[in-house]
Amino acid sequence: MAIALVLVLVAVGSVLFHLLSPWWWTPIASNWGYIDTTIIVTFWITGFVFVAVVLFMAYCVFRFRHKEGSRAAYEPENKKLEIWLTAATALGVAAMLAPGLVVWGQFVTVPDDATEVEVVGQQWQWSFRLPGEDGQLGTSDNRKIGPDNPLGIDPADPAGQDDVVIEATDLHLPIGKPVKMLLRSIDVLHDFYVPEFRAKMDMVPGSVTYFWFTPTRTGSFEILCAELCGIGHGFMRGITVVDTQEDYVAWLQEQSTFAQLSTPDQVSSVDEVK
Repeated sequence: MAIALVLVLVAVGSVLFHLLSPWWWTPIASNWGYIDTTIIVTFWITGFVFVAVVLFMAYCVFRFRHKEGSRAAYEPENKKLEIWLTAATALGVAAMLAPGLVVWGQFVTVPDDATEVEVVGQQWQWSFRLPGEDGQLGTSDNRKIGPDNPLGIDPADPAGQDDVVIEATDLHLPIGKPVKMLLRSIDVLHDFYVPEFRAKMDMVPGSVTYFWFTPTRTGSFEILCAELCGIGHGFMRGITVVDTQEDYVAWLQEQSTFAQLSTPDQVSSVDEVK
């Protein structure tokens, strides 16, 4: 009897904890409300199953508790029950997977007008690269990384000369414009994650992964690494700032291109003495 009561309290307490919990998602700041909906659908399905199973266990503990003179009936098979459970399980799994597959299809189908932004992760900082006036990013290679080329941009590719390099500082994006995030890691596994954008993806050394989103709210949003990447993992943070179009253009004009960083201003011997 006591065990049955404990099981009932676990089921009721779990529901109340959810309904009264002060913890919830951060306010969304992108177009991916679909992801929230998918998570909610999954939560309600798994929550219903959890409550149903726990209450059924409580019923069984109470209904079939030990009684003097009673004997349990041995029934090794029950095809009707097995068919019913298999069908119900298959339906529940399909109900959880179907919305996720639909959203995943949208998640990796990038709009034609999306601007490409490269995210480079390394222990333990974030750097970024934006296309210049030609509207396209140049090629890159980790083997070309050096003190004067921290992102490994190919100096022989003309398309990379006007690329805007943002090293270990804030990334700015314009509001209302779709962005394709190209994710590249220099060293180990990382994961680019901004909770308000509901978008994240692993960054695998040697390959380029991607996702896209459209910022829908101006403000500053923290970048986290959602993959354990070493002793400094917890400090691998950054800031994404979503600007109005005017503020974004003003910020962009203040940034340096790869060509400018590769050919620093020359100073005379007189200036060096001074």
